[in-house]
Parts: sequence; C-alpha cells; structure tokens
Amino acid sequence: MVGSFQTAFAQALLEPEKPMPEGVTTPGAAVTSQRFAVHRNNVAAGLVKALQSRFPVIEKLVGEEFFGAMARAFVAEQPPRSPLLAAYGDEFAAFIAGFAPACELAYLADVARLEAARTRAYHAADAMSLDPTRFAALDPSVIGDVRVALHPSAQIIRSPYPIVTIWAMNSGERELAPIASWLGEDALVVRPHFEVLVRILPPGAAAFLLALSSSCPIGEAAEVGLADDPQFDLTGGLAGLIGSGIVSEIFLPEARSRAMP
Repeated sequence: MVGSFQTAFAQALLEPEKPMPEGVTTPGAAVTSQRFAVHRNNVAAGLVKALQSRFPVIEKLVGEEFFGAMARAFVAEQPPRSPLLAAYGDEFAAFIAGFAPACELAYLADVARLEAARTRAYHAADAMSLDPTRFAALDPSVIGDVRVALHPSAQIIRSPYPIVTIWAMNSGERELAPIASWLGEDALVVRPHFEVLVRILPPGAAAFLLALSSSCPIGEAAEVGLADDPQFDLTGGLAGLIGSGIVSEIFLPEARSRAMP
C-alpha cells in the first residue's frame, strides 16, 4: 500500500495533468492542492536546474527559454531513476534527437552526448595512467598481440558534425568564430588526472580505440582503424595512447588475464 502511494505521489509530481494523490494532507494549510502544486513546481524546477548544470553548452546554443521548455518536457517523460542528480540526463541526448522543435539543429544531440560524457568522465573511478616506459619496454615483435585496458573515464563520441569545435567555442575553451569546415569530428573524453580533457581524434583513431576497448589486440585494432579510414596512422595512434593517459594497463599475449609485471 505504501509503495503504491509513493508511486502515485511521484507520478503526480512529475506529470502536471495528474490529480493530487488521495491521502495527501498538509496540517495548517487551507488548500492542500495549492501546496502540492508548489511542491510539484519546485521538483520540476530542481530537475531542470540539474540539466542546466550538466548541459550548459546546449542551453547556450538554444537559449534559456527554449532549453527550459525542452528540459521540462524531458523531465515529464523521463523522471530520475537514481537519487544521484549528477547522473541525471544520460538520456537527454536521445531525447533531443527526437524533440521536434529542435530538429533543425541536427548537431545538437551529439553535442549533448559530448557534455554528458564529460560529466561521466568527471565522476568515473580514479585510476593511474600507465607509465609510458611500460610501452617502451615492450618487445616490438609482440606489440601487435598486446591488449590494453583503457582508463575508466575514457569515452569516445563519434559524430558527423564538428561537435568538439562547437562545444569548445561555446564553453569558453576557444574563441567564438565562424566554423569554416562542417566536417565530422570524433571526440576523446578522458580524465587521466584531475581535469576532464576533450580532444579531437585523428582519422581512424576512434575506431581504433573502440576496438581496443572491446579487448581487441593492438594489431587487430589497427586493422579496424584502417578499415574505418585509410588515413589512419598507427604510429600516431600509439603515440596518442601513450601521451593522452588513456591506458591504465597492458596485457601480454601469452597471459591475457595477467597484467604485465
């Protein structure tokens, strides 16, 4: 009984068309429904504020009024499933992709995916990035068979739009200016130390990293990168692995389940 009341109460809070649940009382209040309406509005406003905090570039791109209306529609359709508001909005990008009033801004959903990835990276588990000397110590003849574990914060966002440039220009990372080329950009989002980094990946590198994250050895991952884009540079890809701090461990071919000492 308590569970059904809590469910009805939560639904009524997030769906304005629903009536106030039976059994709700407010001692000392002349009109309980008015107090409930105030509480309902506060809850919705708090969730919209959480989305504003997580997606500031999206709000800047569409404006405060449009963002507020879009966020309220999202809140009504997809209420929180976790008490951790920092994680609220993981589905916001998919919602934006299907939000008819935003259909003319085709890139908007992918920029939202990038912003969501930054939050996830920020809250990801801490892990030490691999010491570059560990790579240098590898026998060159076995590098193709080596597997790597990527840093827990590492995420790859692929897009046919210049999402990193759009995000950087609207977040203060770069000066706002006309975008000369509207070619797609693949993004690496990672927090190897204290700061979340966003980098544009070179051709084929996104496919290469995604293959590595699926436990492919470096040689197979390189083939995936080349298939994705003939301009993929394995040497540059390996340098990026080492320099970006994206690798947390390496595994030798003869002992996949045992980390290199």
